[in-house]
Amino acid sequence: MTDLKNKVKNYCVNNFFPKHINFWTDKTIIVHLLVSFTLLIVSIFLTYFARVYANGHTSYVATDLLLDNLPVIDVSIFFFQGAFIFILTLIAILMYEPKRIPFTLEATAVFFSIRSFFMIMTHLSAPSVEYYNYIQHEHHVKEVLFTLTSGNDMFFAGHSGYPFLLAIIFWEISYLRYLFLFCSLLGAVIVILGHLHYSIDVFASFFIAFGVYEISKFFFKKEYNLLNTKII
Repeated sequence: MTDLKNKVKNYCVNNFFPKHINFWTDKTIIVHLLVSFTLLIVSIFLTYFARVYANGHTSYVATDLLLDNLPVIDVSIFFFQGAFIFILTLIAILMYEPKRIPFTLEATAVFFSIRSFFMIMTHLSAPSVEYYNYIQHEHHVKEVLFTLTSGNDMFFAGHSGYPFLLAIIFWEISYLRYLFLFCSLLGAVIVILGHLHYSIDVFASFFIAFGVYEISKFFFKKEYNLLNTKII
């Protein structure tokens, strides 16, 4: 136990703290951070207004090959609390390696912005309206997540697409790649079993997430190159 404490202490003193000091005092990086945070905030507002628009223009429930043959399962604990744990885990990962913050936030902003655009194009109702009403009224963490999702923002599935995007961003780090791939597949299973998304929302999310990554690489070259830059 003493050896472990010494190793942790040495790592913090010789690596973690110097890395963060150099990162947060670099004026160029601060500019990248301001841009990335601004874009993220804008994308969240776009998502909110797109959700409001989608709620006001919902039409009907469509048939679906998978959903028509699967029962509705209560997955609310994974859908809400699981998403909250996922976000905390991502924050911890980014704080461990802060040089990934700008590009990750910018890719996230692109992801939300593109999803907002798609949300206002087609106006299907949630596959299981009754279940969505249930989880909206029964779970306390809804106040945060229902700012970004209401059940009528179908295309495309963020619970599967966003972790897949992160898996691509962290691809060279094997344990993070497999972690995010697992979260992506788990998210796909959750929204299908809970009838929270149509199957096309889930399957399309993987291809769109890859497109988001390529778009982000093209428009944010400096932030992408920062991923391979040694901070200390």
